[in-house]
Amino acid sequence: MPSPAPPPHDPGARGETAGQILDIAETLIQTRGYSAISYHDIAQPLGIRKASIHYHFPSKADLGVAVVERYARRFAEALAAVEADESRPAMAMLDAYVEPYLEFARTPERVCLCGALAGELMALPPAMRARVEAFFAAQQEWIARMLARGRRRGELALPADPARTARMVFGALQGALIVKRTTGDVSQMSDVVEVLKAQLSPVGAAKKASNAGARRHRAKGR
Repeated sequence: MPSPAPPPHDPGARGETAGQILDIAETLIQTRGYSAISYHDIAQPLGIRKASIHYHFPSKADLGVAVVERYARRFAEALAAVEADESRPAMAMLDAYVEPYLEFARTPERVCLCGALAGELMALPPAMRARVEAFFAAQQEWIARMLARGRRRGELALPADPARTARMVFGALQGALIVKRTTGDVSQMSDVVEVLKAQLSPVGAAKKASNAGARRHRAKGR
């Protein structure tokens, strides 16, 4: 899975400088928000002129779109690799999925890029907004496929159908990151992950059903 830190930039079609610009922009969006950053904020640590950024990304919206597209592409590639391994148990797939969230939680200020952007969604340029929405949809679709595979194999017990359970998982992880950044308490994330895994575990589901049955039996005996 992709690390919370941007990877070493790829000096491909966009060039070395463009990769560095994207790295800085991604970090700034994750820590400050898109609306709060400027080309000056990016140019200063790189020791370049703002005109150099405009050369690669004529507008701030162009830069924002490029940052989100790169982030989404890295996630998609990592998730595709996890999903392609048919031998990997569903709970191990879930572990791979939540690891970036746990890593984000260990950093002082950073959150999921698209989670940060969602907080200012209505202020984003339309092209960025569409890509953030597409990222959220793709994430939930992948989680739903993972959950469906786990249920089919008897490795997971779902409290609802895969699509609705995927929404619960994704919402819990994104929300926990925001609460962690507010409180500084890493356990806000680790506790959520632990409870999610317990809810999805067949053993946990069986125990919950057994306890519910015992309560009904005691109620009938009264």
